[in-house]
Amino acid sequence: LHHSPLTQSNLQPLSMMKFVIATTTLLFSGVVAFAPSTPTVVVRGVTTAQTTTLFAGPEEEEEEGGLDLDLGEMFDMFDAADKGVDFDKAIADVKKDK
Repeated sequence: LHHSPLTQSNLQPLSMMKFVIATTTLLFSGVVAFAPSTPTVVVRGVTTAQTTTLFAGPEEEEEEGGLDLDLGEMFDMFDAADKGVDFDKAIADVKKDK
């Protein structure tokens, strides 16, 4: 078995092949990195008015039990709750002060 010594003429194709492989690899990795992701399909069922009303809650004109408290009244309610005061008595006292 005879090995030929590495000469300039033997190194030229080898370095060109390495350059082509490195360039191709870099280009391919760049394309893959910036390629859009695979689209996912979202299937949504068709909802009719009949099924919507079936699961809907009762219609209400206003919020139930809305207190409409300002910040000071809220803190008064928190203080009353900390002291263990009955809710109805505390709200009556807070609204009385208004």
